[in-house]
Amino acid sequence: MSTSFTIEVHTDKEDSLDSLREDVLTGLTSQPKELPPKWFYDKHGSDLFERITRLDEYYPTRREREILETRSQEIAALSQAESLVELGSGTAKKTHLLLNALEKTGQLQEFIPFDVSEKTLRESAALLNQHYPSISVHGVVGDFQHHLPFLPQSQNNSPRLIVFLGGTIGNFKPKERIAFLNQVASGMKPKDTFLLGTDLLKNKARLEAAYNDKENITAAFNKNILRVVNRELQADFAVEAFDHLARFDQKNSWIEMLLRSTRHQTVHIGALGIKVEFAANEEMRTEVSTKFTQETVKNELDETGLKLSEWWTDPADDFALSLSHLCNSTILR
Repeated sequence: MSTSFTIEVHTDKEDSLDSLREDVLTGLTSQPKELPPKWFYDKHGSDLFERITRLDEYYPTRREREILETRSQEIAALSQAESLVELGSGTAKKTHLLLNALEKTGQLQEFIPFDVSEKTLRESAALLNQHYPSISVHGVVGDFQHHLPFLPQSQNNSPRLIVFLGGTIGNFKPKERIAFLNQVASGMKPKDTFLLGTDLLKNKARLEAAYNDKENITAAFNKNILRVVNRELQADFAVEAFDHLARFDQKNSWIEMLLRSTRHQTVHIGALGIKVEFAANEEMRTEVSTKFTQETVKNELDETGLKLSEWWTDPADDFALSLSHLCNSTILR
């Protein structure tokens, strides 16, 4: 067993339901209508996304792993981290590459996975507990909007490597990204580093193909948000009456996923006591996925008090990992 294994819970099922109610009420009474992508990920949605990551068309997961496979030792050496903090850790599959590299330095003392799902966090933390018996595991259950300040600081001001992988930052709109990065930076100490995964801007056809797979798994994933609302808020979305769409928005440099109503319909949300009208062909956005360049990443890091120090891409330049630190600190080499 590891030296310690603890889980710190800052949000529970009722908090999650309150957040869902608020998001659905706000999103379905807005114009145009919109639902946040975090509600894709119940057990079924998570399983669907796992299948998406293995599709030929969907490159980000493979490309990020390629970078980690070739650069993890370098990242470990540059960070000199004694603690690894992963935001949105999920099952922590790719994290093993970083944990292995950091463990080889002989300095790693603690892994701190942060995720909204207590069940997922407990399962992954228990596995990590078995694979890395000399490392303390301190899980934190929370969401990005409210609970980043609760991340534990390292003892004796030792270096932490904070990681946010998968290109998930692209799901935030510009103001949300800046708010998130500000929160990350405000919780960092001079010796800490921040490793960020970002999907890169590329050919429109290739981008759109990644979100319109031939097997229609992404379509099922997109529609799953309706099933979640139906189940949790006693709604009556006719899932079959919506079509999946994914298109590239050149102006915003993002892919947006939408659900298009195939007919005029009225949806009742029982838990909210409201009904919502959808016109025929009306579109509701369920996700944006921003695509970046090195310059846009650098500019947003600069704006939030972080300095880009290292930039790595896969051989095809599809995806990037960037390492940054507070502007008033330096990474030791």
